[in-house]
Amino acid sequence: MDVIADQFPAIRDSFLLCLRLAFFSAVLSLALGTLLAVLRVSPVPVLRFVGAAYVNVVRNTPLTLVMLFVLFGLAFQLGLVIDEEQLHLNNFWLAVLALTLYTSTFVCEVLRSGINTVHVGQAEAARAIGLTFTQNLRHVILPQAFRAVIAPMGSVLIALTKNTTVAVVIGVTTADLVNEPAGLMRSLINANGDIVPLLFLVFALGFVAITLPMGLLTSWAATRLQVRR
Repeated sequence: MDVIADQFPAIRDSFLLCLRLAFFSAVLSLALGTLLAVLRVSPVPVLRFVGAAYVNVVRNTPLTLVMLFVLFGLAFQLGLVIDEEQLHLNNFWLAVLALTLYTSTFVCEVLRSGINTVHVGQAEAARAIGLTFTQNLRHVILPQAFRAVIAPMGSVLIALTKNTTVAVVIGVTTADLVNEPAGLMRSLINANGDIVPLLFLVFALGFVAITLPMGLLTSWAATRLQVRR
């Protein structure tokens, strides 16, 4: 227990870093996932093909490979640098980029299922009064689709939060070199092999403390905001 008490500030900071990764990735994934969903339901065949190809390829690629592609393919080979002055921030945003590219595919499919729950008659009525495809999506379909998929979108957010541990591949740290939870746990296990079960328990409870409120909140919001049909 002395090790846990001594390392508590580092453990706390690692989970705060995890939350930062999850927050920025969630915001960007929602934006990109919405765009992909629009492409997938577009009346233009080429756009539907592009959206479907991206989703099917990236969604079926392991997240670790996506992380390695961003690190070695975009950063090392193509010279992508998001923050030239601070390495830890550059790695942070590279991890956010990888998580966004991956998670947006799941956001897309969840949102597309929500779009499919909107009765086709509503879209036809919107077209009948002169709304364009974009106006139809913005004013009629997407508002209902988002309300219909709050609960499954919450599951995607929980999965994203847990997937932030894969950022250990890139080596995400804070300014004072505190690792994200997976990296910190690995370091603590290497230094304290006699308390491995306790370390696993502490980090597991940390993720439960983060994800359980997310699940409860999205379940409440889904019940509160569900579309009455």
